[in-house]
Amino acid sequence: MPSTTLIVNGESFQVEVSPEMPLLWVLRDTLNLTGTKYSCGQGLCGSCTVHLDGEAIRSCITPVSVVGSRAITTIEGLAEAGDHPLQRAWDSEKVPQCGYCQPGQIMTAAAMLASNSQPSDEEIDAAMSGNLCRCGTYQRIRQAIHAAAAVGGGV
Repeated sequence: MPSTTLIVNGESFQVEVSPEMPLLWVLRDTLNLTGTKYSCGQGLCGSCTVHLDGEAIRSCITPVSVVGSRAITTIEGLAEAGDHPLQRAWDSEKVPQCGYCQPGQIMTAAAMLASNSQPSDEEIDAAMSGNLCRCGTYQRIRQAIHAAAAVGGGV
């Protein structure tokens, strides 16, 4: 197996994996960062969303070979103490029910807030439309994003 250097949550890792292996499996199985979830495996649901140089991507369909030296941020790296404004808002707005999709929801919202610090309902709905929640907590997700935006959640 070829050796690849990945920058994940600010740390450098050498991994020996197939270049075609999806980033999701490198994160979960090789680096033991299990916050990023597997669900559809086709990039359709958003559960596997991570940031690649700040942009939200679907790690289940992103081969490790295309990552290169770009910075990867997972839910574990969003805030060292788990206290990112979005994470706090998610708690205060009681967003999760089963919680399975929430890491992907939060990562998508964080990327959106980084480029649009005061989004409208319509902008939130558009940005979040590719993230599915089986529990249907979409209204609470929108409320949490507004709450995080109010305290500078795009930082």
